[in-house]
Amino acid sequence: MLKNDARLSLLRSWLTRDLGWRIGQITVASADASFRRYFRVSRGDVDPAAWAPKADTLILMDAPPGKEDVAPYLKVTALLEQAGAHVPHVHAFDSKRGFIAMEDLGNTQYLSVLKTGRGVDTLYGEALTTLANIQVRGLRAAASLEAYDRAPLERELNLMPEWFLGKHLRLELTPEERAILTVTNEFLINEALLQPQVFVHRDFHSRNLMVLPPSGTDNRGPGVIDFQDALRGPIGYDLVSLLKDCYISWSRERVERWVRGYRRVLGNLGANIGDSEYQFMRWFDVIGVQRHIKVLGIFARLWHRDGKIGYLADLPLVLSYVLDACKRYPELVEFGRWLEWRVATELPLANARQTEKPPRRKPKRKAKPKPKPKSKPKTKAGPKRKTRPKTNATSRQRPRVKTRAKARRVVRKARKVLKKKTRKVRGKVTARKSARTRRPKRRQRQ
Repeated sequence: MLKNDARLSLLRSWLTRDLGWRIGQITVASADASFRRYFRVSRGDVDPAAWAPKADTLILMDAPPGKEDVAPYLKVTALLEQAGAHVPHVHAFDSKRGFIAMEDLGNTQYLSVLKTGRGVDTLYGEALTTLANIQVRGLRAAASLEAYDRAPLERELNLMPEWFLGKHLRLELTPEERAILTVTNEFLINEALLQPQVFVHRDFHSRNLMVLPPSGTDNRGPGVIDFQDALRGPIGYDLVSLLKDCYISWSRERVERWVRGYRRVLGNLGANIGDSEYQFMRWFDVIGVQRHIKVLGIFARLWHRDGKIGYLADLPLVLSYVLDACKRYPELVEFGRWLEWRVATELPLANARQTEKPPRRKPKRKAKPKPKPKSKPKTKAGPKRKTRPKTNATSRQRPRVKTRAKARRVVRKARKVLKKKTRKVRGKVTARKSARTRRPKRRQRQ
């Protein structure tokens, strides 16, 4: 597949000709939910003097122009480095062609380690420390980001009715149901705008946090990736992305403990943490409903538009987060009840429809060629005889009767024809008998 990849050939040419690097093997590293692709290039047996970065491997980003823009990634990389987050350091880039050569943070995602159940509190402690630095030390940097205001919030909320309810569940909403969505969306947008505004990664979860490989330098804390869509927005957004992860879940008691501890850390750093623990927890839960409604739409779109079916398995967990939060706040109770009645029951059926394999069609057998008829000797043309048209077996069969009424009419007609024939036969038989009785008997010779 890589041999015939035009973009990869262009990327290789950029490294060797434009940058003058000698490189080893290039392999696929990963892909995300966008058009971006990531490759890993190794130094291999190349002399370290001919290898620009001080590492054995690099990650290469391929962001096709017209579909992806590397400028936001480069901008946010610089801002997060200033805030103390460990993001991949950029060694070289070409904005016009959409190429970036960056630091390799390894292959180990947080998610793979968290699923083992080992060191969970340690991993989350380091991730929360990194998030606190981003939100507090990155507060000035957030001023240079676009606002996560009404327009993007509303656009994200509209993804659910279009892709999740319409395309995936095949629901046709009534005017009353659309009114419920409108009221809920307005409430969620207003609540988001009331929260303290900070640097928001927007996808701060276990698949975008990397367990860094051991080295001589201080590498404490996770490596942070996939941050190019950062905005300035609600303080609870990244926190709920991390602790109500769409790919792994924890008990409510454990999540609340992490949230309370994070609030204390922010308070010690001088951040705005609200008037009470209840208010901070409300920020956390309510912005979580907005995020997870958006994710329902995005995951459905990734399958129905982009053909990425793997995200359908995560839809039930995402929906469960929404249902749980709606039960906790009176403004969302009606919306939660509607989801349970109208949506929750349809999701398993919709997922089953999409994941069922279509029946395999048997390949059609090629018909054997018919032998050509032998040519007959030509004869003198005579008067043409009227011949009956040839009929095959199917044409000699009785016509298919579609309705009972038609069948009755056919039977009646057949009976009438049969009666007429039997009458004729009987008449002939009786005529023959009467003719025999009328004949005079022959006289016997004496």
